[in-house]
Amino acid sequence: MKHQSKLPNVSTTIFSVMSALANKHDAINLSQGFPNFNSDNKLKELVTKAMHSGYNQYAPMPGNLDLREAIANKFDLLYGTSYKPDTEITVTAGATQAIYTIISAFVKPEDEVIIFRPAYDCYEPAIEINGGKTISIQLEAPHYSVNWDTVESLFTNKTKLIIINTPQNPSGSIFSEKDMAALEHITKNSNCIILSDEVYEHIIFDGVQHQSICRFPNLKSRSFITASFGKTFHNTGWKLGYCCGPKVLMDEFRKVHQFNVFSVNHPMQKALAEYLKIPNRYLELSQFYQDKRDLFLNLIAPSRFKFVPAKGTYFQVLDFSNITTAYDVDFAKRLTIENKIASIPLSVFNDNNRDDKVLRFCFAKTEDTLKQAAEILNKI
Repeated sequence: MKHQSKLPNVSTTIFSVMSALANKHDAINLSQGFPNFNSDNKLKELVTKAMHSGYNQYAPMPGNLDLREAIANKFDLLYGTSYKPDTEITVTAGATQAIYTIISAFVKPEDEVIIFRPAYDCYEPAIEINGGKTISIQLEAPHYSVNWDTVESLFTNKTKLIIINTPQNPSGSIFSEKDMAALEHITKNSNCIILSDEVYEHIIFDGVQHQSICRFPNLKSRSFITASFGKTFHNTGWKLGYCCGPKVLMDEFRKVHQFNVFSVNHPMQKALAEYLKIPNRYLELSQFYQDKRDLFLNLIAPSRFKFVPAKGTYFQVLDFSNITTAYDVDFAKRLTIENKIASIPLSVFNDNNRDDKVLRFCFAKTEDTLKQAAEILNKI
C-alpha cells in the first residue's frame, strides 16, 4: 500500500543522528541537550513519596491543582504578574507537546506562521502537518539578533502565529526589552497569537533579566508561554512541562490537549508542586550554568574556535571557520568519528541549510566532561 505522507521531507532528527554516532564511536556527547549529572535527590524522594501516597491514577486534565498553583506563584514572584491556576495554566508532557498543541489548536490551512532561524526543529513540522505556511526569518551569526523591519514587512493579515524562543536554542541568544517592544508594536490591533517558548527562562547569564512575554500586558493578552521542568531540574526524560495563556486561548488549547495526551505523569506533578515551594531551586540555576559556560570557554580559549559567549540556555555556538571550509554536518560527523566529540551543526536549523561554519555544544555536563571535551577541542 502507498500513502502520501503529511511530512514528506522529514527524516530522523539531527539530535538522534549525532547521539547515535556518538554512541557508536564512544565519543563525548555534547550534541543532544541533556545534562549528564543527576537531578536533586530531594526531588526524586518527593516523587517516590507521591507514588506511595496514592498519586498513581490520572491527574486532572489541566494538571494537578497544587502544581498549577505553584506555577502561578512562581510567575508572581519572578515577573509581578500571574495566571489563574484553574483556567490559564495547563501541565503538559514537556514543552514540545505544548507547542504542538498550540499550533494544532489555532493554525488552519494557508495560515502563516513566522519563525526565526536557526529554529528549534519541532516548530515547522507541526505547522506543516496542520496545513500552515512557515514564514522563516533568518538570523545572522554570530549575534543572532532580530531585524524587526523584516518582521514587519512579512507580517500580514494571514499571520496567525509568531513563534519566539528566548533564551534561544540553538543560538544561545536572548530577546531584549527593546525586542519585546518591537513585537508589541507590530502585533497590536491584529488577531495574531504569540507562542513564546521560554524553556530556558531560568538559564540566562551576566546579570541580565529574562524578558518573559508576560511582563508586557499587551503581549500577554495574546500569548502562550511554554516551559519545561525537564530543562530546569535536570531530568529531561521525565517529559514534564506546562503552558500558560489567557483563558480565551487556553480554552481552545485544552480542547486539543485532552485528546492528544489528556493528562501527564501524576506523581511527578505532585512532587514538583512541593519542590517549587523553595524558589532558590530555580533562582540559582543561572549562576550554576554560567559557571559551566565560563569554565568551558576558558578551557577552550587556546583553541582555533571562535565564539561569542552564550547569553542564555546551556548551549555554546563555536565558529570553526579558522579550521576548515567543510560543510558543518560533515565536520560535525568527522569530529565525532575521528576526534571522539559530538556536537550539532546549525545549518540544519537554517533556511536552505545555510552553513555559517558553526557547531552547537551542550555544556550541561560535569566539570570532568567539560575538561575532557576541551582537551579534544584544543587539539583540533
